Amino acid sequence: MASTLINPTLWHRPLAANELRQCLRIAFGSTLGFLLCKLFGWNYGVFFTVTPMLLLGMIPVMNGHAARQLIAAAVMCGLEVGLLGGLFGAHPALMTPVAFLLFVYRFAAMSRGSLFLFGANGVLSLSIMLHFASYPDTDLNDLIFSNLWASVLSVLIAYLMTALLPDVEPRPSPASPPKAPHRMRHEALLGAGVATLSFLIFQMFDLRDSMSAQATTLLVLFPMHWNGALGYARRRAMGTLLGVSFGILCQLVLYDWSGQLILVAPLLWLGAMLFSHAHVKEGSGSGVGFGALTTLGILFGQYLTPGNDLVFSALYRVSSILFAIVATLLACYLLHHLLNRFEATRFGH
Repeated sequence: MASTLINPTLWHRPLAANELRQCLRIAFGSTLGFLLCKLFGWNYGVFFTVTPMLLLGMIPVMNGHAARQLIAAAVMCGLEVGLLGGLFGAHPALMTPVAFLLFVYRFAAMSRGSLFLFGANGVLSLSIMLHFASYPDTDLNDLIFSNLWASVLSVLIAYLMTALLPDVEPRPSPASPPKAPHRMRHEALLGAGVATLSFLIFQMFDLRDSMSAQATTLLVLFPMHWNGALGYARRRAMGTLLGVSFGILCQLVLYDWSGQLILVAPLLWLGAMLFSHAHVKEGSGSGVGFGALTTLGILFGQYLTPGNDLVFSALYRVSSILFAIVATLLACYLLHHLLNRFEATRFGH
């Protein structure tokens, strides 16, 4: 597989006008979400920083279909976590089969294509929220409301950025070829199986402080097949290293001024601009730039606060994410070959 990292034509070409506008939308949108979260003292800052990145990075031009998908995903997660997390959250053995069923229909939506954003955002939010809901000291209402409000706010921010920084020329409509039913079943079961295994492991080993690693185990699944997961894992690892390196550099520059928003916000904007530049040039939803963007959003949204040591957090993120990538790839490989043994769930012809 040819890597975009070594393609000089890709990195040396100038940005098109639409691509520059998208970079600016991602950078300003994620920074605005971060600033509002910190100014108003909302909890779960990672939701407010990363969700605008995901929305503006995956959807080049904001539209009503994307807005409905994102909000519907947040509402469904809130209902499911509120009802099921409250009942079975402290019992992983009971919660695991329920989680599998909830993941299956989300990955099935992703496999169909038209509801990819609904499934992708739902998978990420559900896994993280179910995990945190299992801890008795978690305020479940605050967790659910924060995720819902972050989704609504991200939609508003995306519309604002699109209005202020619109495209200068029409974009071609992406064409997605239809998939055979056995391939869609393969993708749904592969994604749900690995996502459930990830949820179970994070529950069993009490990995409360590894949100970035948990998110990585799910993001690796977004290409929806083994070859895509392998290619994404390589790019995600490189993106993680870039995002963490930038985070450590920011901590060294800020030193003990990490609580000063007037200093933090420009650094977040600069990092988001640099990595969104890489993201739009790759033209892939699962490239180095996107991996670096999400890593940066998690570091700033969750760890860059007064009293936190971002350097230690960043180094811990690297080790946990790299281990998560290897473990997820192993699970993908085994489940891929198991599903391919049956005609009804075979990926190829």
